[in-house]
Amino acid sequence: MSNSADSPQSGSSPVRRQGFRPVRVLTVAVFALAGLIFFTSFNTAKGTDIRTDASMLKLSDLIQERSHKNGLLDEANGSLRRDVESLAERDDGSTKAEDEKLTALEHTAGTQRIKGKAVTVTLDDAPPNATAKLPGYPEPQPDYLVIHQQDLQAVVNALWKGGAQGIKVMDQRLISTSAVRCVGNTLILQGRVYSPPYKIQAVGDPGKLKQALADSKAIQNYMVYVNVYGLGWKVEDDGTVTLPGYSGTVDLRYAKPVE
Repeated sequence: MSNSADSPQSGSSPVRRQGFRPVRVLTVAVFALAGLIFFTSFNTAKGTDIRTDASMLKLSDLIQERSHKNGLLDEANGSLRRDVESLAERDDGSTKAEDEKLTALEHTAGTQRIKGKAVTVTLDDAPPNATAKLPGYPEPQPDYLVIHQQDLQAVVNALWKGGAQGIKVMDQRLISTSAVRCVGNTLILQGRVYSPPYKIQAVGDPGKLKQALADSKAIQNYMVYVNVYGLGWKVEDDGTVTLPGYSGTVDLRYAKPVE
């Protein structure tokens, strides 16, 4: 039974009641959400096209710019260091024996130029469309076709083991605190960024250096990828060359003397 408030009066036409319309509320909510999205996109873009990779390009440009700036600072630091050393040598009150000892330590530390016969090792990525060249091997994954940090470290370690008196990676001299690190497909060395091909040059006995490369288990494993997938590998005799001295900072952090 309906109460009187719900029933139409006799003799009058029926009155249509306005009920709750969820469709209308949903429509309003959709338009409100769309407006919020448009506003958020506009505020994020700040007038730029957010559908492009411009932000990534800007990040890449910034990395290259900082790398170039670090290189210029290293050169300026090296020039200042030579000036300071030249001034100190005029009259530092040291004996000849002390000067000779200091020079030997500087050569060992890698801060002075070194001249001698050298070997250069070049590593490079494989072609992007590379396939397995030998039977029995799987088709390459993207990871198989690029130079990794351990590949560069294997070459550097082998050259040290072969008696290298000094090593240069790309255009920088290595010292005891140098770290050869890769991030993605780039090498980061002492604050600067490099892309393949990677060149590693070592001064020492060429025969011993090349033998140490051949004896390295890690490099033997790398050579499988060279032969199967086409990773780059080249060893060259350079004759007599002069490696530059390390020109960056030599301050140690998080280190303490051995008791």
